[in-house]
Amino acid sequence: MNFEEIEKKLDVVFTNKNLLKQAFVHRSYINENKNLGLEHNERLEFLGDAVLELVITHHLYVAYPHKTEGDMTSYRSALVNADTCSKVAEKLNLNDFLLLSRGETKDTGRARQYILANTLEAVIGAIYLDQGYDAAKKFIDMSITPLTEEIVKNGLWVDSKSKFQERAQEITGITPLYKTLKEVGPDHDKEFSVGVFLGNEQIGVGQGRSKQDAEQEAARKGLENKDWA
Repeated sequence: MNFEEIEKKLDVVFTNKNLLKQAFVHRSYINENKNLGLEHNERLEFLGDAVLELVITHHLYVAYPHKTEGDMTSYRSALVNADTCSKVAEKLNLNDFLLLSRGETKDTGRARQYILANTLEAVIGAIYLDQGYDAAKKFIDMSITPLTEEIVKNGLWVDSKSKFQERAQEITGITPLYKTLKEVGPDHDKEFSVGVFLGNEQIGVGQGRSKQDAEQEAARKGLENKDWA
């Protein structure tokens, strides 16, 4: 792993290089490389998620003094969700440094987006542990916070489920129904497939690591399929 190249992209020089490497270690890689000497990145992801939420929450509180708690919660959700985080990770080319199993390396779809989003959170957790809160905040302010204005201005904070329900009721008079179609994987790493229906008609299908994410993806697909976006 080329630490210098990663650190240049992150604009952070790590004291503990193992923390940086661990941020890129997916659980599947450990299964094939049991003597790596490092854990997978899920604990770092857990920590980084909390740090990211705190930094974004504080930014929104200061930047939008007249917005309600509900509005700021929606803005925050749009800034820290898997779609946004995976796009930031792609922009930083984090995909080039992922340590995955041979099977996972072949998957370039929605599952890879989740892996990239989780890796970004793990990187934030690693920066926090190695450099402290200010360094983690600096990284977030460089990579994620600048997206706030576009998200607010273009209404990207309105979640897909809300949009789909509003359009469905307005155009068809039917309230959408979400059904879990499939669950695969162990409890710690499940993937859900959810369909969104108008009456008996399936309009879209989405996948996600939680039912909520899968429902949002199904709603997005439904908006596209109905040309309601």
